[in-house]
Amino acid sequence: MKKVGYLFALVLLTSPSWAQVSVSEGYVRATPPMGPNTAAFMQLENGGDRDLALVSVASPQADKVELHRVLEQDGVMQMREVERIAVPAGATVSLQPGGLHIMLLGVKQPLAAGDEVSLELRWDNGDTEQWILPVRDIRAQPQAAHGHGQHH
Repeated sequence: MKKVGYLFALVLLTSPSWAQVSVSEGYVRATPPMGPNTAAFMQLENGGDRDLALVSVASPQADKVELHRVLEQDGVMQMREVERIAVPAGATVSLQPGGLHIMLLGVKQPLAAGDEVSLELRWDNGDTEQWILPVRDIRAQPQAAHGHGQHH
């Protein structure tokens, strides 16, 4: 146990960009009835002096996690996977319905309001951060994004 604590302290001391990006207003949408997929939304604020990019996300509660963007093509809203989400130094990037977001594909158990989802955010500088986000049922709220159902 002592060794783990020492390693954690060592990482903090040797990684000046640790926790450079803060997460706020984060939540995961409750899974739709009979739907294996959902999405996570949050505000990413880069308080550091270096540009960073979110390059991947993992969750033990989903088979696969992808970074996505919603685009309008020929009047139709479509989701596209993206390789990274840039978070410039001093800026805040919104992951929200109808825009950039994190897709959780093949959710292993239905998620309902009050549940929690564990996410590991991986940055282009090699840092990783663990976050636990609450699940919200937003079906009653208007959504700008469509198509997050079963077809993924």
